Amino acid sequence: MGELTTLPNIGKVLEKRLIEIGVHTMKQLSETGSREAFIRMKKIDSGACLNMLYALQGAIDGVRSNLLPERTKRSLKDFYKSLSI
Repeated sequence: MGELTTLPNIGKVLEKRLIEIGVHTMKQLSETGSREAFIRMKKIDSGACLNMLYALQGAIDGVRSNLLPERTKRSLKDFYKSLSI
């Protein structure tokens, strides 16, 4: 396991996907942002879902995804619904 698995919500599988899209460190994930990382991930993993987007944002914010503020969840959900990929 690498650096990314030290973040909340990031297990071995999600870490592997992040590395596949070129995100290898906490800093890179933060700079990329949850939305951009999710778009890249969706292109290589058709199973990428809303919960994965929440997990990415939680990892960036340093909290479990179920503890994200409702406002953040709504914003992410709207973004997820807007995607046509």
